[in-house]
Amino acid sequence: MRTFGLIGKSLTHSFSSQYFSKKFFKEGIPDSKYKNFELKSIADFPRLIADNKLSGLNITIPYKESIIPFLDDLTDDAKSIGAVNTIQFIDGKTIGHNTDWIGFSKSIKPFLGDKKTALILGNGGGAKAIKFALNKLNIKHKTVNRNTSFDYLDITTETTEYYTIIINTTPLGTHPKILEFPKINYTDLNSKNLLFDLIYNPNESRFLQYGKAKGSEIKNGLEMLQIQAEESWNIWNL
Repeated sequence: MRTFGLIGKSLTHSFSSQYFSKKFFKEGIPDSKYKNFELKSIADFPRLIADNKLSGLNITIPYKESIIPFLDDLTDDAKSIGAVNTIQFIDGKTIGHNTDWIGFSKSIKPFLGDKKTALILGNGGGAKAIKFALNKLNIKHKTVNRNTSFDYLDITTETTEYYTIIINTTPLGTHPKILEFPKINYTDLNSKNLLFDLIYNPNESRFLQYGKAKGSEIKNGLEMLQIQAEESWNIWNL
């Protein structure tokens, strides 16, 4: 029996566990199971892999960046991004990968049209993968974060006119806190804007609802998650 799993905190409603359990059942993969591993601290990671015979792991919030010092090696993409969401086990060694950027890139590509500028809300591990993907897509981008020189209060009408793509990488609006949303000026949005939310639960966050009401195109993070999960599966089965 091969064991795969997810490392993070508060994993009760995790996407990965549900996705892979359904995948194993539907595709008739009886020799594999997927488990959630909730860690109070990333310092518990060495004990986890010592106590469990693992064939592959996914990493989620808040450990995508802090996991790196515990790994034996990183792919070039993961090094460039500075965040890991997939761990491959090869000959007793742990190799860190990032498939988030692939999931995002493939998910947003059909919606781009002639859009070449993006505003990224948030600056965590998820945002790092988004920046990497946008660079690959030749899309100019700017990050909005309270800890950077460009804050939410700095967003003007001119900002949303210039940056036609707005990407929410923050957890604001995630179930069960569905009334939360990034504090930007939604009144200036129009049909030229594309709003992409990494959140997938609820299906339409307040962020997306407000954009939709102004005629903007919207896209949630479900397909991105599905693609990155399949990319992880491919890595584990190389």
